[in-house]
Amino acid sequence: MKKGLVHIYTGDGKGKTTAAMGLAFRASGYAYNICILQFLKARNTGEKLAAKNINDITYKRANTSTKFTIQMNEQEKNILKKEINISWNKLKQNISENNYDLLILDEIMAVINNNFLSVNQLENFINEKPRKLEVIMTGRKAPQELIEVADYVTEMKLIKHPFSKNIKARKGIEF
Repeated sequence: MKKGLVHIYTGDGKGKTTAAMGLAFRASGYAYNICILQFLKARNTGEKLAAKNINDITYKRANTSTKFTIQMNEQEKNILKKEINISWNKLKQNISENNYDLLILDEIMAVINNNFLSVNQLENFINEKPRKLEVIMTGRKAPQELIEVADYVTEMKLIKHPFSKNIKARKGIEF
């Protein structure tokens, strides 16, 4: 790629991570060098299990906690913030060393909205990224500042979801 663009998948509907992983799958078909960094997910997920079977994908988790942030006390949130910042700094160091073509920052909007990283940190990263690097960011409530710097913005809108009928998340479909 000559110039990598910036994508955002946001909104309250299902499909943000799924869309990002679909793009990784497509890019892998053309032997792109892909890095996926997932935030706020530490449980086993289908995308984690599948990614380890694709040679072109480097898959990393930014944290170890399996709790949702709303279940955490302040001490747990501070530990989470530290883990996220360590992973973020490692990612920035590794980007050019590994010559990635595509980077997925899954649930980065939740990281921003919980003040684990700042919008400015992400904006600076986007402005300083290697020219060819395509960046995909997912998560609810994308800040306007990021929407303005993105080239693609897609909003997933919730119209209906089985959760409202007390149907729990299903392996292979929701995770």
